[in-house]
Amino acid sequence: MNPLSLKMVAVVGEQLAIAWEDGVEVYLDFEKLRRACPCAKCQGEPDVIGLVLVPRVNYSAKSFELIRYEEVGGYALRLFWADGHSTGIYSFPLLRSL
Repeated sequence: MNPLSLKMVAVVGEQLAIAWEDGVEVYLDFEKLRRACPCAKCQGEPDVIGLVLVPRVNYSAKSFELIRYEEVGGYALRLFWADGHSTGIYSFPLLRSL
């Protein structure tokens, strides 16, 4: 059994509830999830010499409304937000660490 395999994912109020195959359950607030978005637009990306340029991200109320989610392979979730943002691929290790 892989401890980072999903057993169940559900939206519960303003949280994403995740049950892992190893029995651990986590409840992640939408705002925390959005602010932790791992995409380059949110976290930055290295330039040609390796410096990470971190962009300024402007959030609105819709930024913290989760519309839907989908599993990516067997290793991540992609979250779709009401403001149109959906480029973040949240790996299972990232979700577990949050």
